[in-house]
Amino acid sequence: MSAPRSARIQDHFATLTDPRRHKVVYPLINIVTIAICAVVAGADDFVSIAEYGRKKRTWLSQFLDLTAGIPSHDRFNAILGALRPAEFERCLLSWITALHALTDGQVVAIDGKALRRSFDAASSKAAIHMVSAWATANHISLGQVVVDEKSNEITAIPRLLRLLELSGCLVTIDAMGCQAEIAQGIVTAGADHVLAVKANPPTLHDGIAAFFLDHLGDDFARVKVSRHETKERGHGRQEHRSYFVCAAPDDLPDRSRWPKLAAIGVAVSDTLRGGKSGDDVRYYILSERLSARRFGAAVRDHWSIENRLHWQLDVTFQEDQCRVRKGHADANLGILRRTALSLLKNNTTLQVGIKNRRLAAAWDDSYLEQVLFGQ
Repeated sequence: MSAPRSARIQDHFATLTDPRRHKVVYPLINIVTIAICAVVAGADDFVSIAEYGRKKRTWLSQFLDLTAGIPSHDRFNAILGALRPAEFERCLLSWITALHALTDGQVVAIDGKALRRSFDAASSKAAIHMVSAWATANHISLGQVVVDEKSNEITAIPRLLRLLELSGCLVTIDAMGCQAEIAQGIVTAGADHVLAVKANPPTLHDGIAAFFLDHLGDDFARVKVSRHETKERGHGRQEHRSYFVCAAPDDLPDRSRWPKLAAIGVAVSDTLRGGKSGDDVRYYILSERLSARRFGAAVRDHWSIENRLHWQLDVTFQEDQCRVRKGHADANLGILRRTALSLLKNNTTLQVGIKNRRLAAAWDDSYLEQVLFGQ
């Protein structure tokens, strides 16, 4: 049996490189700890982080050496703007996974999001775009990378995959990430994948579409199929979803380019809302021949990165309104927001939404301790 990992925050940030070259007034662990506590408790910029530190100095002094006082907001901005995001994130993820063990074999959804107001017209700096990985069962942000200004998610996803421990997981990515290099990266990491396929790559998409169109016509009388259906009512709509999974045919066009391609799937959704009906058909490639029930769950779980991560960041953390842009400060503040959301989602002491959990963390130090220490 492996020894239990320490959940003391100091143990996980001991290797974080301090970017300051001159005399250090404020210990780096103070900067990090105050920033984490402040963002959990509702701070959305460096002014509010510094103000939180001043208001909570007595409580913070139980855990930190504050003889040098609380840094100014400019100092928080400068130091967090100089930290290397990848290194900072590794430390945060090491700490949060020591608090909350990840579920084996769970779905890890990967998707991108723009921080719309992080652009800077004066310096021609484009709005920051981040690609995130979200553990759907544990509600933990596993990592994120910033997309290079002159690039896109296709180049960022392989970098993110190299940062993550994905062994045994099932990785889901939308059609933007349906690239042979990305599929290979997932397989190399010891994980399986469910990748959405659209018109790009067209040969693969058309081959899968033709296969299912052919076999749906006779209800799969000529091939083995796993199928699963769900029916739901709510929010003024009725939705009928059908999922089908078949072994990838040997003559599937473009098959040789895709590593460990084991199966293909289709998700068909028929929706009735306000008397109007609509349908949606989505195709997928799978590196493991999942049951249709498991495939359908993975497809549905993928959208939790939109509903439980991106939506919360925009609505509860006001991420789209953040104008921080100096150095790496925008990326590191984004990492802090995702860490705070993970911590809050994993504490169920209060049966209220994330917004009110942040308020509770600001008002009640004992509740904040539960969130931070996994109690």
